[in-house]
Amino acid sequence: MDKINLVTAAQIRSDIPAFHIGDTVSVSVKVIEGDKERIQIFRGIVMGIKGSGVSKTFRVRKISNGIGVERIFPMNSPKIAKVEILKHGSVRRAKLYYLRGLTGKAATKIKEKKVKKLVNILKAELGDESLDTILKPESTGE
Repeated sequence: MDKINLVTAAQIRSDIPAFHIGDTVSVSVKVIEGDKERIQIFRGIVMGIKGSGVSKTFRVRKISNGIGVERIFPMNSPKIAKVEILKHGSVRRAKLYYLRGLTGKAATKIKEKKVKKLVNILKAELGDESLDTILKPESTGE
């Protein structure tokens, strides 16, 4: 078991930010067409996160031309260029499959986390540097 963990530890990506179910994310995916490579953005709501370690995946849903489109991304895939969190959602479920039955604006409307709203307001008023010094605890020097 330890040998498996040693091999897979090198494959796990650390540059992807921590996001949760209900968050609105923008996933930049590397697409290869012929001999050219470009980056395509897939922007939507995280419906679920599955698995652990190297096999961890997340499902993103967006509405494109009135049709719901879902995509499952492997978390540690080299095809993912970057993941940006646009909004932090506040949901009470682990999987948001109920979004499939909704249409229109209701399919994309999820409450935003109140804590994140407060942090964003403070960042706008105080500035990023001064807010980081307030929120980060002092290092004990151990």
